[in-house]
Amino acid sequence: MTLQVNKQAVAQAFGRAAPHYEQHAALQRLSGDALLACAPAGFGPHLLDAGCGTGWYSRYWRDRDRRVTALDLSLPMLDAARAQRSAHHYLQGDIDRLPLADGSVDGVWSNLAVQWSSDLSVALQQFYRVLRPGGTALFSTLLAGSLPEVDRAWAAIDSRRHANRFLQAGEVTAAARAQPLRSTQQIITLHFPDALSAMRSLKGIGATHLHGGRSNSVLTRQQLAQLERYWPQDEQGYRLTYHLMYGVLQK
Repeated sequence: MTLQVNKQAVAQAFGRAAPHYEQHAALQRLSGDALLACAPAGFGPHLLDAGCGTGWYSRYWRDRDRRVTALDLSLPMLDAARAQRSAHHYLQGDIDRLPLADGSVDGVWSNLAVQWSSDLSVALQQFYRVLRPGGTALFSTLLAGSLPEVDRAWAAIDSRRHANRFLQAGEVTAAARAQPLRSTQQIITLHFPDALSAMRSLKGIGATHLHGGRSNSVLTRQQLAQLERYWPQDEQGYRLTYHLMYGVLQK
């Protein structure tokens, strides 16, 4: 239930992605829309968007008359959310150490953020802590088995890892401990016209670095040609496959 996560590297990666994040955020939209289907009637009225990014879903909930506090580890992401008036309040902070009082919100929304937690059980405990009685925390996360195409293509070039390791579904469930977790899973496959476009999509959402930090290597033309040759594809194009879990915690 723990991963070695360099939080400074995570913040920097998403900060670099902030200016063009929304144009590459197809996965975030798909997962967020699936997470919306898990929301109870009357979710709110005061919500925390934990890992808000540029504030797409903060705006969604604000436009539906929820009072939204947007939180992100990356200050450029938070600035982008603020520039679009996505929320009512903005906090730079870590989901593993939420800077909120106990029982201060009615709901927690966290779309594709908890995979950057150093200890998922701690993050989920934090969500539970800040909820008022009767409140709900909704989260989505990537699971082990995501991005096999990246591993397969790069295996023809070197022996280093080029995709993050994510938790198994059972590890996510175990991280909830005594908290009443309900969950569902989904596989999402995105398609791209070439391997470079697939790599750019990962970079565009801040996901090209490993948990431990950013790789300093530069992609050469020869490496790109090899990636094009070995990257798995089908009739729709070059694939990126994501395994996701959607979790619901009720207090």
